[in-house]
Amino acid sequence: MEQTALDPRRLDRLLAVGRSLVSELDLEVVLNRVLEAARDLTGARYAALGILDQRREELERFVTLGVDDATHQAIGDLPRGRGVLGVLIREPRPLRLRNVSEHPFSYGFPPHHPPMTTFLGVPILIRGEAFGNLYLTEKQGGEFDEQDEESAVVLAAWAAVAIENARLYERTETRRRDLERAVRGLEGAIEIAQAVGGETRLERVLELIAKRGRALAEARSLAIMLLEGDELVIAARAGEVPAELIGRSVPIEGSIAGKVLRSGKAERFANLGDALPLSLARYGVDAHSALDVPLLFRGRALGVLAAFDRLDDGPQFGSEDELLLQGFAASAATAVHTAQSVTEERLRQSLAAAEQERGRWARELHDETLQGLGALRVMLSSALKNDSPGGREEMVREAVAQIGHEIESLRALITELRPAALDELGLKPAIESLVQRTSTLQGLEVEARIDLNGEERLDPELESAVYRLVQEALTNISKHARAERVELEVVQEQDAVRLLVRDDGQGFDPASPTAGFGLSGMRERVELARGRLDVESDVGHGTTVNARIPIPGRTPRAAI
Repeated sequence: MEQTALDPRRLDRLLAVGRSLVSELDLEVVLNRVLEAARDLTGARYAALGILDQRREELERFVTLGVDDATHQAIGDLPRGRGVLGVLIREPRPLRLRNVSEHPFSYGFPPHHPPMTTFLGVPILIRGEAFGNLYLTEKQGGEFDEQDEESAVVLAAWAAVAIENARLYERTETRRRDLERAVRGLEGAIEIAQAVGGETRLERVLELIAKRGRALAEARSLAIMLLEGDELVIAARAGEVPAELIGRSVPIEGSIAGKVLRSGKAERFANLGDALPLSLARYGVDAHSALDVPLLFRGRALGVLAAFDRLDDGPQFGSEDELLLQGFAASAATAVHTAQSVTEERLRQSLAAAEQERGRWARELHDETLQGLGALRVMLSSALKNDSPGGREEMVREAVAQIGHEIESLRALITELRPAALDELGLKPAIESLVQRTSTLQGLEVEARIDLNGEERLDPELESAVYRLVQEALTNISKHARAERVELEVVQEQDAVRLLVRDDGQGFDPASPTAGFGLSGMRERVELARGRLDVESDVGHGTTVNARIPIPGRTPRAAI
């Protein structure tokens, strides 16, 4: 076909349209502008743009301009590319008709379709391959002419460039978003790894996983359920999951989370109403869709991470969200396993320390109280056999004195087990009372300096740890050091409590395998409190014990 020269008005309009199209990067906006420009340039009443499927055999999408919504609904399904529209798909070149119904391939129009007579169609080719076709019908005032056809061909060329730019930009943006999400996933994994290195409390690790996982999945809500026995327990939450659900048990049988736990595979649920009978939506979580990912550590399921309603482009989750959250869950499972292992190890150490403590009190009761009561029984038995009133009275008085001594011993033992002053009055009065008893009963000269903030009680576990350290240090000195004088300092600093116990006793060799004096128990107690213990001693030169126990929630001085 010989190219037709366009009149100046159309040429100027085409140049303006071209500049407008190639500067736009939103594909939907480009398609609508193409249709508006096509109607304006040709005088068509109706304009449509058919986009081909991947096989380029039929129309995958049909965008129109000029047909209202009510007519669209009345017509029903949009064309798929048969009849005259199919001619342009099979033979991608301009097609201009005076009456579309007279074409041999015309199928006619479906019910409620507006009447259309004149027709102009041109292909849109991107890099030599068909993208779709531009369709124009019902030219005002007559038939489409060569000027209309040439304008549509030029417009289709502009549209091809603009559509390709928009598609490239869309792919670039998609890759950028994917990379950003991958980076966020890596950052999340790094944060979890850092949490494992610096934080081993299970509750804190779970809180971090829940918050970071929710942000990563761009979800409205997220919950973490851990396996406990034959049930899953909601252990952490982020977003709009009700706080009262923490600690709630979810049965494995018949639940969404249970299905994911058993299969070890992530699952997406587009409609929770059609999912398994038991989901967190039934427990008060307001959600339409969900993404459940198992927490797997070395092939063993620890629990399930459940995200609800994607905020952007949601509420449903896609395959990329699933892959991203699966990668995050792998790091999270390692963190959870580590925290659980640390918690279990601390519990074992605590139980071992308790058993060791019970053994010590058993020895105290056997070696002192039980033997004292045995001697008292012998004394009273002898008094019963004594016929002399004076001798019997003297034995009874000795028995009464012995009973008084045993009562004091038991009272001291009870105080050592759990001093009432520590619970009722605080750490400083409890230590002062301990120092006074030790000085009175053991004959030690104890110079004590206790500098604590009297207006604010410390954490109960911290107070108990400091008191036990002082108690064990003084007990070791009384039993083994043969000391006469003890220097004691308990000082509260900004972020820790510092303890010093120094005696002038016989000392010991710390490298000796028999060395100990109960120091192993002290070391375990300090480790559980995440503190530090140093012991300096030498035979004949006494012993110095230094300990520093951090105050929970206080910023270390080195980080200020």
